[in-house]
Amino acid sequence: MWAPEDTARSTERGVGPWEAVAVGVMDELIDAEAIARFRGILRGASDRPFGALERAADEVDGLKLRSRVDLVADALLVDLPPTYADAAVVVRAALRDPAFEGWTIWPVGEAMTSLALAADDGAALDGAARGSAAFDDGLALMADLTPRFSSEFAIRRFLSTDLDRALGIIAGWTSHADPHVRRLASEGTRAYLPWAIRVKEIVDRPDCTISVLDDLVRDTDEVVRRSVANHLNDLSRHAPELVVRTAARWMADPTPNTARLVRHGLRTLIKRGDPAALALQGFAPVEISVGGLRVEPARVVLPGAATLTFDLTNDADTDANVAVDYVIHFRKKNGGLAPKVFKLATRTLAAGETATFAKRHALHQMTTRVHYSGVHEVELQINGARHGHATFDVVAE
Repeated sequence: MWAPEDTARSTERGVGPWEAVAVGVMDELIDAEAIARFRGILRGASDRPFGALERAADEVDGLKLRSRVDLVADALLVDLPPTYADAAVVVRAALRDPAFEGWTIWPVGEAMTSLALAADDGAALDGAARGSAAFDDGLALMADLTPRFSSEFAIRRFLSTDLDRALGIIAGWTSHADPHVRRLASEGTRAYLPWAIRVKEIVDRPDCTISVLDDLVRDTDEVVRRSVANHLNDLSRHAPELVVRTAARWMADPTPNTARLVRHGLRTLIKRGDPAALALQGFAPVEISVGGLRVEPARVVLPGAATLTFDLTNDADTDANVAVDYVIHFRKKNGGLAPKVFKLATRTLAAGETATFAKRHALHQMTTRVHYSGVHEVELQINGARHGHATFDVVAE
């Protein structure tokens, strides 16, 4: 069974099935052998030959992962019964086989979503949209599938089609016995879910998912709570006041896990120096001074590392809680600079106390950050305020 916590690449981005897989390996996750096994399970669940799926296995080599997902989903739309209801019978029969799991479930969710949203099942009552029965059951099927592989991508099209109807169903998932389904309620409704289509109405109505988060903030499962924190952090990009209000409500009646969740959910606002978020975490404006900020070596040839060293003095006559971050202004391809904030430490300085800090920062080329040669600048950010200045040179060979 796929478990998101088994494949998390980073707690900074959220937990998704793709997260721990190297880029060069990802394209092979849905290969001819996997499709053949998948086809065998589906054939055992029905009397259909699944010929298009057999052809897809011959055509998959050389394609990128997303193209493989689309290839298999299109084959399923050819091979499965043409109506959503009949196709759902086949998929649920296949789910009785524990081997029906893993990456090939992703295109199943895509195909079944297409059938559900295209359905005109004639079951509408009291003015509800036609096809509503397929819409509702389609979301229920996504909950059935998600313990085998997350349906967080597939449910985005339900949310885009009828946000309120979808959220009404998703709200019931927050009390589901399976933590994968509870996580889906939070993860699938994130404003900026990585790799997923953007649901504009979720961005335009930032409070529409708060009730889902309220239901999950005390969840017993760490992976569910981490998703809640990442969801809250997403909202901070365009609704910071809502995020701080929500976090403050949670902190007013906390569990042993609330402080950690809120800290992770406020991380972007903390890096931005948002005063309300900092105050909620106990970091008020402070009287401090920075001395001896330096970066060594002065010239870093990639791959390499730079070490920041500095002294921090509490100039007040009372203790000071400090959140110490550092900002590297990276040289861009066009010669300009782009700042990025990194966490360094939090601590309490006694009145008049001076503490020395050191931080080693590795520098190497990545798919997510290309480094360019030139002078880079460094600042400190203490409780949201910028202090000090230093430079170092990068040689990106």
